[in-house]
Amino acid sequence: MGQPNQTSSVTPLRAMSRAVSFAAFGCLLLSQTAAFAQSASAQPANSRSAASQDNRTTYSAASVAGFDDDTAAPAANGTTANADDTQQRPAIPDAQAGDDITGSILDEDIRRLNTREAPLDETLPRRRAAESASKEETPGIPIGTFVLRPSVTQSINTETTKDGNTTQRRAFLETDAAATLTSDWGRHQLTVTSEGAWQKNVSGEGEEQPSFKINSDLRLDLPDDTTAHLIAGYNFYREDTDDPDAITNAAQQSDVQEFSAGASVQRDFGILRGTTALALTRSIYSDAKLSNGTTVSLSDRNQTAGTLRGRVGYELSPALIPFIEANIGRTVYDETQDSAGYERSGHSYGAKAGVEVDLGEKLKGEVGVGYEMADFEDSRLSSIDTATLDASLLWSPIRGTDVNLDLLTSIQPSTTAGESGYVSHALTTTVTHQLRDNLVGTMIGGVIWRDYPTDSTINDELVYTAATGLTWNINRYLDLTSTLGYELTTRREGTDSQQWRAGVGLKLKR
Repeated sequence: MGQPNQTSSVTPLRAMSRAVSFAAFGCLLLSQTAAFAQSASAQPANSRSAASQDNRTTYSAASVAGFDDDTAAPAANGTTANADDTQQRPAIPDAQAGDDITGSILDEDIRRLNTREAPLDETLPRRRAAESASKEETPGIPIGTFVLRPSVTQSINTETTKDGNTTQRRAFLETDAAATLTSDWGRHQLTVTSEGAWQKNVSGEGEEQPSFKINSDLRLDLPDDTTAHLIAGYNFYREDTDDPDAITNAAQQSDVQEFSAGASVQRDFGILRGTTALALTRSIYSDAKLSNGTTVSLSDRNQTAGTLRGRVGYELSPALIPFIEANIGRTVYDETQDSAGYERSGHSYGAKAGVEVDLGEKLKGEVGVGYEMADFEDSRLSSIDTATLDASLLWSPIRGTDVNLDLLTSIQPSTTAGESGYVSHALTTTVTHQLRDNLVGTMIGGVIWRDYPTDSTINDELVYTAATGLTWNINRYLDLTSTLGYELTTRREGTDSQQWRAGVGLKLKR
């Protein structure tokens, strides 16, 4: 029996069909690979929608090419998957912009040949705002471990003084010198400040008013949250003709020299803060010169005064510290009796309660109310007592504007025969405003009420002051200054007095 004819199960038509299918599959695979590479280089790494669209395109293209159900189709991740799995597997949802992408879709910075450059504000340090020329500090002069910052102001001024029916006018040159010496130590600090004024009349009549003062403060940073201060100072000035103790009709009032020294210790006890301070003052008066050429000795006014003060504060917060304070003082005159036969040595007592405020640049200072009394060894001199209201506040309502408010109540002993003294209530307000980067305006207003006891022969006085000034910072080392001031003294009985003053000058600082 003959062998049957061997026929292939693949007919030429079916072979051609499969050859065409494999060719179509190869072309499709090559085209999808090229498209994937192009999309990977052109599309951002955080876009998944394009990848899912390519997947759907691949599936539809495979179906169109005639793949059977049992034919493996390329999967998006490079593996194979059955058509049934493909139909059952949910479509990849489109990702939102900014989603993290993992797997075969790489981060854009990894695919890039040149990584992107960081913005300039990330690579370069942020530029600091230029400091205002009016507040810029001079470099000073290094002296060992100290820095000296001196300044000299030369001005020309005019002054008009009217007292009753008497009017005096003068033009004068004034030289003002100031200096600050500050230590540059790692611990502790010494600060020395000084300022002085010298006047020379160039025309008219009027008394020259020289002055000079220097003060030093040594701060010691001790263990256990303890800080100590040692202070010393010297003050020289010529008594003003409007002073209640001034000599009437004197051609030159007395020159006063004051020497001061003191020490204070402050320590924190948790939420409590304690301060103890001792202050000593020595005052020396020179002779006054009368208009007829004679002199009047004022040595009976030479005195030494000391005050011991204690304060306890309770820290509610770093910005708010209520406190109570008490002080006791003693005044001893060199001569037991003055030229009028009165014994003016005496004691003083005082107490007050208040609060310290520190809100940073916006508001800082303290306010206190209390009581003060002074009595004298001479029984003919009545004691003086008064309620006190003291305040020292620095307020900055807006940037470039500072308001300084000072309110002080004090007892001022007198050397007038039969008078024990008066109570001084002084209010001073200073407003400084930066008009431009290099132009600063200053306004000063104040009032002093000299309140004499009811049994006094001297009437109360009110002194009003007002002044304004401009400072133009030409550069770091040179300023142009101008001032205009007015003072009025009113009396219940007697004549009033007033004074006008104006000036312009140059200030050299280092």
